[in-house]
Amino acid sequence: MTALFPNAIRALAHRRMALSALRANSSLSVRLKRYNHHSEIARKLENAGGAQ
Repeated sequence: MTALFPNAIRALAHRRMALSALRANSSLSVRLKRYNHHSEIARKLENAGGAQ
């Protein structure tokens, strides 16, 4: 069993928030902005070495 690192957990959470942003009941520009914001954070956390 592999251990989850805090960065991996946070990256997964931000990926889920990014997908939720696409399904939100708001304008397309707001949804895209939120999606990009959370995706960027998830990428940074994955590049920090905590996620596979």
